[in-house]
Amino acid sequence: MSFERLLMPIGEAMFTQRSVRKFRPDPIPAADLRLIVEAAVKAPNGGNHQIGRFLVVTDRDKIRDFAKLYHEAWWAKRRDDHGWTGPQDVPPGEKNYRAAMGLADEIGTVPAIAFAFAVPPGWANSIIPACQNLMLAAHALGIGSIPTTLHATVIDRFYTMFEVPKDVSFHFCIPLGYPAVKYGPSLRKPIAETAYLDRWGSAISW
Repeated sequence: MSFERLLMPIGEAMFTQRSVRKFRPDPIPAADLRLIVEAAVKAPNGGNHQIGRFLVVTDRDKIRDFAKLYHEAWWAKRRDDHGWTGPQDVPPGEKNYRAAMGLADEIGTVPAIAFAFAVPPGWANSIIPACQNLMLAAHALGIGSIPTTLHATVIDRFYTMFEVPKDVSFHFCIPLGYPAVKYGPSLRKPIAETAYLDRWGSAISW
């Protein structure tokens, strides 16, 4: 069975998965793309209505065209949130934003992008688990990924670019590719700061 190629133990996959923003341009084999999408659609979804949809783009010209929209969308979001209009406005200490800015500059070179949608009624809870499955499966195959979104200013043009029906809800843009650098472990707050027991604010005892 195809899933037998995903040999990474689930614990290792979850604890070593991390956001990848620097990708090599090397193409991803079609068999691997198929496997990670198969893993995605096996995820739990509301009422098993299976309203999640993935559009996987590997055409280099289409990715380059989309990259222009993504770059515009990224800066539109930064203007909304921080008033930043260009690289000169991003504080030197904002490493995460600078890494994300690098992705916005270079996304046109990634070998594949998976766009996650949901058909009506468009619930996000029916596609979010599928996206995590997709990214875990990709990680098990040595393929990096990161979930990103788009700004409202580009959505209509994005839908037109890929001939997406207007009643379909967009949720995530997930670049896929082999990592261009060696990443260390992801940094997360301890669960003592992010989880409670029995009531909000009550410290966990384990």
